[in-house]
Amino acid sequence: MIETGLIGSLGLLIPIVAVIILILYLVPLPLWIAAWASGAYVGLFTLIAMRLRRVPPGMVINARISAVKAGLDIPLNDLEAHFLAGGNVVRVVNAMISADKANISLPFKRAAAIDLAGRDVLEAVQMSVLPKVIETPRIAAVAKDGIQLIVVSRVTVRTNIDRLVGGAGEETIIARVGEGMVSTIGSAANHKSVLENPDHISKHILSKGLDAGTAYEILSIDIADVDVGENIGAKLQIDQANADKQIAQAKAEERRAMAVALEQEMRAKVVEAEAEVPHAMAMAFREGNMGIMDYYRMKNLQADTEMRDTIAGSADEAPPPTSRK
Repeated sequence: MIETGLIGSLGLLIPIVAVIILILYLVPLPLWIAAWASGAYVGLFTLIAMRLRRVPPGMVINARISAVKAGLDIPLNDLEAHFLAGGNVVRVVNAMISADKANISLPFKRAAAIDLAGRDVLEAVQMSVLPKVIETPRIAAVAKDGIQLIVVSRVTVRTNIDRLVGGAGEETIIARVGEGMVSTIGSAANHKSVLENPDHISKHILSKGLDAGTAYEILSIDIADVDVGENIGAKLQIDQANADKQIAQAKAEERRAMAVALEQEMRAKVVEAEAEVPHAMAMAFREGNMGIMDYYRMKNLQADTEMRDTIAGSADEAPPPTSRK
């Protein structure tokens, strides 16, 4: 009987404990007490509804408590909606608190929009209070005298909260500053003027308003380093001279090839004309315009001419006679 009673009591106790655990899960009493004690009261049924909507009450209520203690009135529904949209509730509330302490206007809708856009709203507020320094890579530009200058600059920027959604990022700032450096150095008469007044680059770039359409406001551009590079103008002139030389050589080779071709063509015509000589002589014999004595006379003349050519060639090739004492 005793064992039966114990089993029956345990069978009754287990459901009761399960119900109590379920009630404590659905109704977070410690969180409700903390919200009531801090002045950010939330009803029990609201906490239960948050559990049913799969919204973590601890995260949302703690963020609301922080906002209320900082003097900010953020509706609980807005915090829940931002969490359900995939936002970071704690980061948005901390950003609003930081902005309020720094006298920066940052409504909840704008902070939520910045967070949902993928930007770190808390970091943006911190950059508004403490500007960030962006160091550009080594940028090479060429002055009008052909000397290359390599410049490194530091750009001090501050976040523009109003243009943070839809505004360009740091890459655009770096690209625009680099473009301004190249154009400013390229318009300089010589590299010495740039080395003497490097602040002229900063002033010229700042006057262009490079931060338009970006999420930042450029406060200053400081030239950190200026190095003299290569003489690009001289290299270009050397390359041009080599190209002109190659073009002239190609044209000369073309003229030589044409001359050789013309010479070979003339020789071919001479050979062709010489081949017609026997035919002409045979025709002259048949027509009686040439006799046998004329033929022998011509052969003797040819032999005499060949002999003279042979003697002249031997005299040209013979070494000069040595004098004897």
